[in-house]
Amino acid sequence: MVSTPVRAALRGAVVGGGTMGVGIAYVMATHGLRTTVVEPSAERVRALRDEVDAALAGGVARGRLDEARADAVREGLVVVGSVEDLPVGLDVIVESVPERADLKAAVLAAAEALAPRLLATNTSSMSVDALAAPLAHPERFCGLHFFNPVWSIGLVEVVRGARTGAESLALALDLVGAMGKESAVVNDSPGFATSRLDLTLALESIRMLEEGVAAAEDIDRAVRLAYRHPVGPLTLSDIVGLDVRLDISRQLEVSLGPRFAPPRLLEEMVAEGRLGRKSGRGFFDWSEGERS
Repeated sequence: MVSTPVRAALRGAVVGGGTMGVGIAYVMATHGLRTTVVEPSAERVRALRDEVDAALAGGVARGRLDEARADAVREGLVVVGSVEDLPVGLDVIVESVPERADLKAAVLAAAEALAPRLLATNTSSMSVDALAAPLAHPERFCGLHFFNPVWSIGLVEVVRGARTGAESLALALDLVGAMGKESAVVNDSPGFATSRLDLTLALESIRMLEEGVAAAEDIDRAVRLAYRHPVGPLTLSDIVGLDVRLDISRQLEVSLGPRFAPPRLLEEMVAEGRLGRKSGRGFFDWSEGERS
């Protein structure tokens, strides 16, 4: 049970109130970091508050939080409308905006101007070194790649850029530990370690389905039961979004070669609007909100 702050002196911010940003902020706040979220959309702020409330209620119900800690998180989590509204000199600012180079560059430049001890990106596929190139202090920058759902997956992939300093890497590892997570340190490379491994399994599963090796349900069942994965690769692809899978596949094909080329079936499904859970149908039927 998380009942008292682990690192009460640490102050952090998350830029972006989407699914990943909410999860990162939740984990920061429930582990005692004084946390601010940057989200300009009023509609998204309301959804963010609802999602945090639901996660806190679930944490209390499962005995992972006590009521006093949940109340402290609700009251202490601050939301502001722009990066410029953040305090100067935070311990960490984590950028978690959509995977667009221009957007990330603008956010990181504005965040760096506030002189955080550590500046990090939550990108899952973009080059940390490329994002660091325009920064005045690339030695204070690294990747902190969280996984969805952030509150239940215990790993954070810490991506060390070519110019990431030893002090910043040590701070990143300390912050990850302060959030109750474990670290895997990888050097900057297309897809890092986890995205490459995840995509490799997903693409091969799609090819197997395309070739008629087995039905989608049986491919997923084989992976879950034989290798103890919590969810099968085709179900996970539906959850991630087949359009996202396709984008990452194309990016890694350019960087790493034809072994990451998207299967024809994936391209066809995206073209047809079968994107997975978000569209109601992918490899499985999600029309009722859950897989059937």
